[in-house]
Amino acid sequence: MVRTITIFEEVNPRGLRNLLSTGRARPSSTNLLHIDWFGRICDRNLVLQRERWLLKSWSFFSGSVKSFMISTNSKIIKPRVPFSIIREAIIAASDYTEQQNSMEVVEPQTQDSSSQGRTDFLLSFSTKVEIAKELVARCSSRDQSAPGNELQSTIRQLEEVIKSMAEDFSNVSLSDFEINYPLDTSQSDVEPQSASLGENGYENFVKGMYDRMGRNDIEEDSNVLPRLADILQPAYQGFLCPLTKKIMDDPVTIESGITYEKEAILEWFSNNVVCPTTRMEIRSVGFSSNLALKHSIKEWKDRNEATRIRIARSALSLADSEAMLLDAIKELQVLSQLRRCNREHMHNAGITEQVAHFLQHESTIVRCEVMQLLRLLVEDEAGKVIVANTRIRALTRTIKMISSYNSSERHAAVSFLLELSKSEMFWDRIGGTPGGILILITMKYNKEADPFSAAKAEETLKNLEKSPMNIRYMAENGFVEPLLNHLNDDSEEVQMEMVSYLGGILLEDEMKTYVAERASATLIQMINGGNTSIRREALRALVQISAHPPNCKILVAAGIMQAVVEEILPRRINSEPLDSPEEAAAILANMLESDAEGSSEMKVSETGHTVVSHFFIYSIAQLIKSSMPEEASANLVRILLSLAKLPYAMATVLSVVMEIGAIPTIVEFLNSELEELAVVAAKLLIVLSPHVGHAIANGVCKTIGQPEGLIVGYSAERITERQAVSANLLAKLPPQSTPLNLVLLLQDTVPVILARIEELQRGEVRGGGRITGHYLEGLVGILVKFAGSLFVQEILKLALSRNLTSVFADLLVRAGGSSEVQRLAAVGLGKLSSQSVYLSKPPAEARRRSARPVSFFSKSTSSKEEKTASICPAHRGVCSATTTFCLLESGAAERLLVCLENEDSKVVEAALSAISTLLEESVDVEGSVRALSQLGAVRSVLGVLKVHGREERVVQRALWLVDMFLEKGKEKEKLSEEIYNDKLLRTVLVSVFNRGDGGGDSKRMAENILRHINKILSYSSNNLGM
Repeated sequence: MVRTITIFEEVNPRGLRNLLSTGRARPSSTNLLHIDWFGRICDRNLVLQRERWLLKSWSFFSGSVKSFMISTNSKIIKPRVPFSIIREAIIAASDYTEQQNSMEVVEPQTQDSSSQGRTDFLLSFSTKVEIAKELVARCSSRDQSAPGNELQSTIRQLEEVIKSMAEDFSNVSLSDFEINYPLDTSQSDVEPQSASLGENGYENFVKGMYDRMGRNDIEEDSNVLPRLADILQPAYQGFLCPLTKKIMDDPVTIESGITYEKEAILEWFSNNVVCPTTRMEIRSVGFSSNLALKHSIKEWKDRNEATRIRIARSALSLADSEAMLLDAIKELQVLSQLRRCNREHMHNAGITEQVAHFLQHESTIVRCEVMQLLRLLVEDEAGKVIVANTRIRALTRTIKMISSYNSSERHAAVSFLLELSKSEMFWDRIGGTPGGILILITMKYNKEADPFSAAKAEETLKNLEKSPMNIRYMAENGFVEPLLNHLNDDSEEVQMEMVSYLGGILLEDEMKTYVAERASATLIQMINGGNTSIRREALRALVQISAHPPNCKILVAAGIMQAVVEEILPRRINSEPLDSPEEAAAILANMLESDAEGSSEMKVSETGHTVVSHFFIYSIAQLIKSSMPEEASANLVRILLSLAKLPYAMATVLSVVMEIGAIPTIVEFLNSELEELAVVAAKLLIVLSPHVGHAIANGVCKTIGQPEGLIVGYSAERITERQAVSANLLAKLPPQSTPLNLVLLLQDTVPVILARIEELQRGEVRGGGRITGHYLEGLVGILVKFAGSLFVQEILKLALSRNLTSVFADLLVRAGGSSEVQRLAAVGLGKLSSQSVYLSKPPAEARRRSARPVSFFSKSTSSKEEKTASICPAHRGVCSATTTFCLLESGAAERLLVCLENEDSKVVEAALSAISTLLEESVDVEGSVRALSQLGAVRSVLGVLKVHGREERVVQRALWLVDMFLEKGKEKEKLSEEIYNDKLLRTVLVSVFNRGDGGGDSKRMAENILRHINKILSYSSNNLGM
């Protein structure tokens, strides 16, 4: 039978202290039990510690009565919490007498359960509880129609019992219960129930505790905050398992009537058959779930953990010290791990956002603990949303801490970021945070230094790659594995996105090779597919991959040659529009530039054509001549340039170019605004110039803005590759191309060239070292070209007026570190010197010539120079640098002799050739030999033979000079003795004679020299013998 106890009370929340201090209970006019409570504790005569213990008792009774009502199958109608103290007292004492597993308050500090004072109090109190229980039962069982005087009598008896119980509470010694809560006196107004405390009350409560304790040591572990919660929401002894001494999660009651934790009692029964508490033998190991107690424990946990959260939040808000802040954060960490509902409570209370702000705290320890707490809080999606919307840039702060030198901070940050990366909400946020992806990639590959961070970073990247944009960010930072995985294994739509990323990012050379190995087959398959967009993006990706020469063989093996050639040619032949001619041509050009020899034999069509076949070269040339986009034309010219460099393909290229008349088209490309096209066109014309130089020169002259446009019209402040190859193109064209030379002359390009050379020598022009040197070589080459056209009077006058002899002589020693410039300068001096004999005149005629009007290109000669003019020993007339290009009079001969010491054999050969012009038949050889001997030429030439004895062309030039010195010189005997006494020279001469190279000229000259030496030495010996 369900017993019903109906309890009413007034709204006025007063009563506990009045009841306990006076024992008064006022019955109502109805026949129901009516007790009027009065709220705040106002008896200031009670000892402060006792008063607080009574507050503690309030919480104790509050939970006990509910548990009792459930266990006794009672139904509470309109329960009023203040009255529950009666039932709590009854149940607490009743349970104590019925079983020793009593609902005692579990104090925050260790309690002595055997305390005699406590035991006596409970025994006395339990007796009065039994009486109160009987009176309550009598009140409840009486009919409403029962006489009022009987009911009033029962109520008065019950009031007397309660008054006695109150006196027991007032007189009990707190020392028996060892209660010593360090509450400040300012907390005397705290309500006995935690729910009645406002936010300020909690903060004052926490502050008072910390002020009393003086806790400032952050290294010391503290359970201050849990103890504070236990004051406001205490546990009961009945919640503890007798075996584990811990609060039960799944309480079960066994045959002896004692309740235990299910797992603990099952483990006990595996080895024992007696009750752990009563030692009573158990006949059946069965048990029944104590649902009432389980429900009570759950409710208590809810209240206790909610109180702990409020206390921790108050400590977080105060943050008076680092110790208080750390205590609060650690307490929240514990609560977050207990139950999910605690995290939800923290989210709703604003704790998650509040904690995120501490990421900016100056203490590393605090930041680490905050990061660990946030990692727990964001396990729920709600927590992630809050962190995402925090006013501080929590994500940016976290990524910054990932790169911290402090391992604890780094580990906490990467763990937090890993948790965030599990949510789609954060994929793009993390990827879009500057430096985030790069730091994670770096950390992933740093396994040896930090295995923990490397593993977490790898997991995070795995989560982030679910966003296509993050895959691109990873690839841009050198981590292409996710991109390649999706490229090879995903849907067509995803493949389209991945291949577009691959074509758009800039890969390092090593990464290009890796991509070629992993994805070349897939990319080529895409080219052969029917999707135009995918094909175009695949070609873009292959352009970059093929730009790295080592990838050529990989791509050839994957079948790229035929795929790209089919992309270029068939649709053009069938008059169909080309989809991606620029990309396809670029890939083929890259392949040929990387390995033209290896790629040339690859078949490019089903009919067996190769890239060096007439069919293919003709097709490329036709495309060049047709109207194509400049980018495509540039790549097609690159293809033709690569083929033209192959000796066995040059003839086919020349015949096709001349057959279809492609020279004018290629020359037109020199005016292109696309620098790449202009550069490759100039390079192709340079390669073709030895064979069709005159055709190229004519084409240049007929092109608007040329040839002067190849020299003038460029910025003088910075040299580009276009300027360098343009100058070299003009230098490589035949010197006998008179129309081209005259156009250059009339367009006043020579002053520009000389000015640029001077600027380059002074270092006033910016540009790369290689490009600057190449540009200087081209400019000097153009001057050499003029020097080879002195038969044209206008050019001769220009050479004289601009004193090219001095220009070339100066370049021998100021060549900007370029051996080619020195060689060209020596060649130019040789060309000028060959004209000296025709320009040198006897003194009388020279004076008459000097009296003639000066031309536009000439320079005047001072009277002093005329008076001091002497006869040139080589040219038998009056010579000078400005009138006859004489090497002896201009001082260029000395500089040429210095060049004989150059390590570059080409420079030495050019210098020997220039010096040889002074010993030609048209000059006074004896006078030249005498003049050169005075300059030490003989010793310099002999040194060339010793250093460059294996260079046939150099040796031939040097032997010719030595032969001339022996034949025409006056010190033949001395020279012969020097050669004879130098074993190395004798060895060289004998070696050349025995080799017999160079069509016999070197052998003949070596033989002549040896005969001269033998003859001269024999003659000298005979004279000495006589």
